[in-house]
Amino acid sequence: MDDELIAEAAGILKNAKRVVALTGAGISAESGVPTFRGKDGLWRQFRAEDLATPEAFARDPKLVWEWYDWRRGLIAGCSPNAGHATLAAWESVFPRFTLITQNVDGLHALAGSKNILELHGNIWKVRCPSEHSVSDNRDVPLAEIPPRCPACGALLRPHIVWFGEPLDRAVIGRAFEESAASEVMVVVGTSALVHPAASLPHSAADAGAAVIEVNPDPTPLTTFATVSLRGPAGLILPALEREIHP
Repeated sequence: MDDELIAEAAGILKNAKRVVALTGAGISAESGVPTFRGKDGLWRQFRAEDLATPEAFARDPKLVWEWYDWRRGLIAGCSPNAGHATLAAWESVFPRFTLITQNVDGLHALAGSKNILELHGNIWKVRCPSEHSVSDNRDVPLAEIPPRCPACGALLRPHIVWFGEPLDRAVIGRAFEESAASEVMVVVGTSALVHPAASLPHSAADAGAAVIEVNPDPTPLTTFATVSLRGPAGLILPALEREIHP
């Protein structure tokens, strides 16, 4: 860690009242959550892109749910790390703090975060297409594959935004609103490649916010960020907190 850059970033955050954090797969990878894309996402002979689509679910819902059941089993063994814990604590530190995440694993909520915008949904929730209802389901393994709605008997689907589907308009709309209203945006563990999430830091900066990047590797956001901190979130975020509140 670069102590001077940590101090610079902490100085930006210290007097901020409106802070937004945007998190991606990197913070969850530190807790052992697989990325599920590329070679890490291979299950049997299928890739994530083969299964996480409306077409795959319509064709073979049992197969899709078997894959999600496997994923849920892997994620169930993971715990929030110190990066998750720091972001949860910041809800009571900054007068206005919003957490926007691209992750579906639910680790932010387990760490204690409450004001969360989940851009891509949540793997621990199921949705009934007929009742238009969303409910929690933390069964590992699932009691029934594919699960059915207890109210109407329809097939439930994972509450996940699949490839080819738009993000929830209300969720992404609020994400852009909070970003544009922020004084500081902290971008943690994201490749800054997947849109529209990758546009959120630019929206914040266009409105005058400072952008602090936390990532082990450079990204397209690095040269654009006010401060770019190299390292894992589990080390960098607690270091920032210690500098803000020594």
